[in-house]
Amino acid sequence: MTMRIAFLASDAPVAQSACDVLIKQHGNVVPEKADVIVALGGDGFMLKTLHEVVSLAAPVYGMNRGTVGFLMNEYHEDGLLARLEAAEEEIINPLSMTAMDRDGACHKALAINEVSLLRAGPQAARLKISVDGRQRLAELVCDGALVSTPAGSTAYNYSAHGPILPIGSDVLALTAIAAFRPRRWQGALLPSSAKVRFDVLEADKRPVMADADSISCPDIQWVEIQTEPSIRHKILFDPGHGLEERLISEQFT
Repeated sequence: MTMRIAFLASDAPVAQSACDVLIKQHGNVVPEKADVIVALGGDGFMLKTLHEVVSLAAPVYGMNRGTVGFLMNEYHEDGLLARLEAAEEEIINPLSMTAMDRDGACHKALAINEVSLLRAGPQAARLKISVDGRQRLAELVCDGALVSTPAGSTAYNYSAHGPILPIGSDVLALTAIAAFRPRRWQGALLPSSAKVRFDVLEADKRPVMADADSISCPDIQWVEIQTEPSIRHKILFDPGHGLEERLISEQFT
């Protein structure tokens, strides 16, 4: 049986060129009729693709035509069918974000990597943090904070000095960004079932924005974040190069 492949590419010329070459070799179908979706680009394009095709049965196999490519496989023009047949599947559950802005409007979004809160003015943000309805930190003065999945723990979370989380660890990372008070507070590890709430203190004086995989909401009053187990993103990796291996390798570079 012929494998039906849907090729998607970012706007980058190098990705568009690769897409043209592969379509000439393997043909192309719409994602709704594909057995597998091949995404050509960087991590940002991979996240965009995963969000767009989450309701489809086909898994996504990424090939790096971007910069970092943590969620991508190496790009090669030859041997694609054999690589797809041998690829190993990883399942990722995203975070759901519910945010209320200062005008009372409710915003909802999903995040595969992380949900972050960032100060949107010259003054540091003041955040109150609750976990499962219990206040855990009355005041965090900081540039921001984020909640990361294991899959996203090597991205913004790691740059903010948060921990790298093994895939399958059922843990979320709550990481502070440039914490001023409590001084040098780095964050906490939470069970993946936890519901995290941030309340913005002095929101009119110290505005804060929330961001879920580049979906931004300005002037936030509060944000609630939790894992969404009913949504399953299916990603394919070459054998021996899956997320678990990448997360371990990242800690030794």
